[in-house]
Amino acid sequence: MSRFISRFNINIKITLLTLAAANLLAGGQAVAADIRVISSGGFAQAYKNLAPAYEQASGDKLVSGWGPSMGTTTNAIPVRMARGEEIDVVIMVGDSLDTLMKEGKLVAGSKVVLANSPIACAVKKGNAKPDISTVDGLKNAFLKARKVAYSDSASGEYIKHQLMKKLEITEQMQGKAAQIPATPVGEIIAHGEADFGCQQRSELLPVEGIDIVGLLPQEVQLTTTFSAAIVTGSKVQPQAQALLNFLSSEKNAGTIAETGLEPVAGKK
Repeated sequence: MSRFISRFNINIKITLLTLAAANLLAGGQAVAADIRVISSGGFAQAYKNLAPAYEQASGDKLVSGWGPSMGTTTNAIPVRMARGEEIDVVIMVGDSLDTLMKEGKLVAGSKVVLANSPIACAVKKGNAKPDISTVDGLKNAFLKARKVAYSDSASGEYIKHQLMKKLEITEQMQGKAAQIPATPVGEIIAHGEADFGCQQRSELLPVEGIDIVGLLPQEVQLTTTFSAAIVTGSKVQPQAQALLNFLSSEKNAGTIAETGLEPVAGKK
């Protein structure tokens, strides 16, 4: 008899839970979702700082991953997309995002511009800081460095293919300037594998063991735009759109600015 009553109580509880879930759905209340987000390094710290507030406000869970906006490394966002990894939202360099959009891999019209990101340079903490406030000063900093590091993403591609030419030091830097795949440039400098390096300011700021020297001079600066969009085939597109609205909201501009980015609100 006691076993029957126990089973009866269990069935009642299951029924009540089922009805409660049905009532929530019928009432149109939002159901919490897992949103899979991949962010490139330039916006990563801003995203990390904003994520807890979004999860608390929405009830959704952000399942986060990191990878460069371009390149052929395993974690590069285009590589992840090509192998069919399940992703709902990407946050990456605007030009690379536009390419994925043209290929139909992102939902048309879902792009939001989040922030602009300038390039800065750094040395190991405590080391002498070269004056890079002028183009000649930046040139001398490159030439005097024992080893220079730059990324394999947007800032590094610019340094490798354009900045070196503008400074007329391409040949001089052969053998002592290295493009670093996957690993943040700041970590390479902090570990002593390079004594000077440049990357997005927002990627250098979180790294311990380095001192940021300053931004590239305006005459040779490249400002990179970071944007976000929803991945085609995402099963949680309404929740993904809510996340994009949150990240691009003017009320979060201050948090984004604290990470070294220049926030952009409401632009397409």
